[in-house]
Amino acid sequence: MPSIDEQLAFLSRGADSIYSEDELKKKLTKSAESGEPLRVKLGMDPTAPDLTLGHTVVLRKLRDFQDMGHRAILIIGDYTARIGDPTGKSKTRPVLTDEEVDANAKTYIEQAGRVIDLSEDKFEMRRNGEWLAPMSFADVIRMTSQVTVARMLERDTFMNRQKAGIEIHLHELFYPMMQAHDSVQVRSDVELGGTDQTFNNLLGRDFQKNAEQSPQVVITTPLLVGLDGTEKMSKSLGNYVGVTEPPSDMFGKLMSIPDALMRNYFELLTRIVTDQINTLLDPQKTHPRDAKIALARDVITQYHSPSSAESAAEEFFRIHGGQNQGGLPDDMPEITVPPEILAVDLVIQCGFTESKGQARRLMTEGGIRLDGEKITDPAATLSVSNGAVIQRGKRKFVRLNV
Repeated sequence: MPSIDEQLAFLSRGADSIYSEDELKKKLTKSAESGEPLRVKLGMDPTAPDLTLGHTVVLRKLRDFQDMGHRAILIIGDYTARIGDPTGKSKTRPVLTDEEVDANAKTYIEQAGRVIDLSEDKFEMRRNGEWLAPMSFADVIRMTSQVTVARMLERDTFMNRQKAGIEIHLHELFYPMMQAHDSVQVRSDVELGGTDQTFNNLLGRDFQKNAEQSPQVVITTPLLVGLDGTEKMSKSLGNYVGVTEPPSDMFGKLMSIPDALMRNYFELLTRIVTDQINTLLDPQKTHPRDAKIALARDVITQYHSPSSAESAAEEFFRIHGGQNQGGLPDDMPEITVPPEILAVDLVIQCGFTESKGQARRLMTEGGIRLDGEKITDPAATLSVSNGAVIQRGKRKFVRLNV
């Protein structure tokens, strides 16, 4: 087992902030002396069935703790998921049914298992509905009495919304308290989260002190910027790479990221050492395209296999580069359509988008081709031949059968 200082250095790697490093060292020392592993908490709300590479940043840190002999406590927020989006980007977030929570939670565990160790001695999964659902109104009052309104409005997302004149509903203020209460219930020693969770996680320290527990150490990890180069990676914003996406899709998306994001992606998504990253990102030593190829291969190998990464690379080169530029992928989905069909309906049937408005926009912007020819009129009636290929952009293809 590494020394305490070595463990501390390993667990601190890639972290944005630690509250505090001295406390973490003390907890690691106590754990080593007692033989009791630290309980390391991470909360995730099952608001969608898929995890993105953005989620894996904090999951990788959770795996770091497991590799040092500690226990991962994954909280599925079936109750916190009932609160609206506190960032203010979305005014409403629909309340999930029990069936949706069950389905999403199952996929979360399966996908998280590609990063963390799900062995019984290293992993524990809890739902915060276990302790939040049975609470009486008196329990809620006792919970809310632990924090002032002024303190709650210190949270940057609430502060920014207040300055912008965006409404803050009272129930949204419960979200940080519910998350803090989770820490008390599972007696966490460490809580992990992205930098956008700093306020909530630190509030957990206060709640634990009030419960006469040793306050958790809070470790925040940087946020992964999405493919658009500006916003946090999010499926709702469409700027994401999914953990379970086909290797060819992952490869194409990673090859499309802005050059300015390369260091962020290498440092947060790979184990490549700093010296090697510096070499890859030095244009005098490595062409930017080759650096992206190295990134895509590394990421796909983690979530699929080395052979999948190699096949995805070959497919990408065949379509986008070399003598076969403009070729078609060997394997693409197929659908059956009538011999004549409205362009807007065809785009939707191919699964390129779910709305007619988005389909029209894709066509007017030149993003849809049928057998290599752009379709720019959404209202056009198309004559489709058997075996024709429709594509969206450079990565999505569908073969049509009549």
